[in-house]
Amino acid sequence: MAGESLWTAIRRDSSWQAASSGGLAAFVGFGSSFAIILHGVTAAGASPVQAASGLFALLVMTGLFSIGVSLALRIPLIVAWSTPGAALLVTSPALHGGFSYTVGAFVICGLLIMVTGFWPVMGRVVGAIPRSLASAMLGGIVFSLCLAPVLGLRHKPAFIILILLTWVIVGRVKRTLAVPAAVVMAVVLASFDLHDAAALSFSLPLTWITPHFSASALISVAVPLFVVTMAGQNIPGFAVLNIHGYRPKHGFILISTGLASVLVAPFGGIPINLAAITAAMCADAEAHPDTGRRWWASAVAGGTYLVIGLFSGLITTFIALSSPILIAAVAGIALFGALASSLAGAVAEPSERDAAMVTFLMAASGLNIFGIGGAFWGLLAGGAILAFQRVRHKMS
Repeated sequence: MAGESLWTAIRRDSSWQAASSGGLAAFVGFGSSFAIILHGVTAAGASPVQAASGLFALLVMTGLFSIGVSLALRIPLIVAWSTPGAALLVTSPALHGGFSYTVGAFVICGLLIMVTGFWPVMGRVVGAIPRSLASAMLGGIVFSLCLAPVLGLRHKPAFIILILLTWVIVGRVKRTLAVPAAVVMAVVLASFDLHDAAALSFSLPLTWITPHFSASALISVAVPLFVVTMAGQNIPGFAVLNIHGYRPKHGFILISTGLASVLVAPFGGIPINLAAITAAMCADAEAHPDTGRRWWASAVAGGTYLVIGLFSGLITTFIALSSPILIAAVAGIALFGALASSLAGAVAEPSERDAAMVTFLMAASGLNIFGIGGAFWGLLAGGAILAFQRVRHKMS
């Protein structure tokens, strides 16, 4: 209500039902993706200290942002990090010059998101990319990661089978908990196989990384990162809010998340965007029957992210000391859903399947031409094929 104090609104709208949904959303969001985030920045050249810094910065920023926007707008809006973007880092060639150039690409991506908020034409350009090509590119990016559990069977069959069984069994009961449950099982198994448990650290390293910029970083990382963040996270995130009756101003949200991305980038954080699956957990009727009181769920989710952030140093050192086979396997399992939906979207339109398959294969190939990764070339080739087909169709 207009003119009421924040404390009055909290006392009126807070509830245990919304709080439990928000806490669960944060647990699911973090448990389903943190291994991918750490895998991605490490593949891009980040040291363990820089990876820990990035994770801590992301948790603090997503927590503060989710709390702030929820309190200000009184809607269940929750932000997250770009999981498809982290997967892109794993499959893209490491940039010449090291992680600082990847950080520069993070900054550029954040600026592009801000420009999209200021200049709606930019958003329409991204929206004009055919869904089949965007889906195929994302599918190609995550494909090699999804092979990790299968390939891991050669080295640690018993551990991988236990993780997969956990994912399948829990998924039959409650789908949203399947990946977090698999992560918990992986943590339990990895604890028996730590290289040096005494090296575990509770410190909270926040390390400044001066961004560097290059044309290859712009084309190979920043632009594909922007596309997958918008197409794979922000657009679905807005759709989830709209479905549940919440319509925030797109420009304000994009400018804010873009600015947040720019701020966390020099500490090693990947871009920040709207959440989709966890947003649905906060915006759905299960959070609260009253749509006006569901914002408390996203506020609690933000607070939960802040609490998890206190353990980012421990989490990062644990990952660094664990078997990389197990970490890659659980990261791959976390992306099974993204691969399935991407493949479905890629082949949904029969007339665009050829172009989509070329995009998928080039994005999945690990291709590196002039220092530019396959995701960009795949989108370019698929777009050229689709344009040629449409021109020929008009001429016939």
